[in-house]
Amino acid sequence: MRILITGAEGQLGNELRRIISRGTSELGVLPEMYNNAELLTVDVGDLDITDADAVNAYFDVQRPNLIFNCAAYTNVDGCESDEEEAWRVNALGPKHLALSCARHRARLIHLSTDYVFSGDATVPYAESDKPDPRTAYGRTKLTGEEFVLEYCPDSVVCRTAWLYGHEGGNFVKTMLRLAKEKGALTVVSDQVGNPTNAVDLAWQLVLLAASTERGIFHATNNGEPVSWHTFAQRIVSQARLDVPVYPCTSDEYPRPARRPAFSALDNERLRETIGDSMREWTVALDSFLEEYLKKKETR
Repeated sequence: MRILITGAEGQLGNELRRIISRGTSELGVLPEMYNNAELLTVDVGDLDITDADAVNAYFDVQRPNLIFNCAAYTNVDGCESDEEEAWRVNALGPKHLALSCARHRARLIHLSTDYVFSGDATVPYAESDKPDPRTAYGRTKLTGEEFVLEYCPDSVVCRTAWLYGHEGGNFVKTMLRLAKEKGALTVVSDQVGNPTNAVDLAWQLVLLAASTERGIFHATNNGEPVSWHTFAQRIVSQARLDVPVYPCTSDEYPRPARRPAFSALDNERLRETIGDSMREWTVALDSFLEEYLKKKETR
C-alpha cells in the first residue's frame, strides 16, 4: 500500500501523517491495511496539484494506491478577492488528482467544507441536502467535489467544518493567545456550526478509506451545534483562564466573505454505513486542550 497525503503540512495532513506512520491514533489502532504502508507526503512546494502534467508525472513514478487530498486554498476572504486562484486550487487541482487516480485505479479521499451550503438552514445539513454556496470559497470547493465524483469512480468526498489541530493556526489557539494578551474576548454569537478536532477527523477518514464506501459523507464532532461565542467560552473555561467572553453580531465584525449563519452538518451517512466515530465536540475539545496545554508547559 502506497498512501499519498497532499496538503501534508496543514492541520489535517499532519494528523493523518502522524497516525498512519504510527499505526495508531488516540482513538484506536488503524485497520490492518495500513500495516507497513509506504507514506508519501507532499505540500505545494513538492507537488502543485494545479499543474496537470506535474500530477500525472508524480503518479506515473510513485503509483500511490490511496490518496488523501487535504490541499486547498482555505483563506475564505482571500478566495473572495481572487476567485480565479481559488478555483485553480480548490476545483482544478482535485480534478487533476481525480483523473490520475482513475487512470491508476487508486482510491481518492477528498476533503470539502460546510461552505458548500447557504447557511440559511435551521437544522444540520445532511449529505442529501442541495448545496447553495454564497462565497467564492464555497463555490470553488463545490466544483472540486463535483470533479472528484465525476472523474474518479473510487472516491469519497468528506465535508467537515470548524477544524482545529495541533499543527498550524486555528480558532482554539487564537482564542488562547488573545485571552492572555487582551484579558477579554469578543466573539460572534450568530454563526452556528460544529467544532471539529483533527484527531477525530483523521481517524474517521482512515476508517472511511479502508471501507468500500463511495460518495459524499459529513464528518464533524457531534453534539448540539454551537456558536463561535459558546465555543470560545468552553476554550477559556477549560484552559482555566479568568477572562470574560462577550458576544457580538456578525454585522459588528464585518468580513469580505459572508460567513454562514448556520452551517452545522449531520453525519447521517456515517451512522448508516461504517458507523460514526466522531466524539461529542466538548469531549474532543477537552482532550485537545489537555494535551496541547501540557505540551506548552513542558516547552
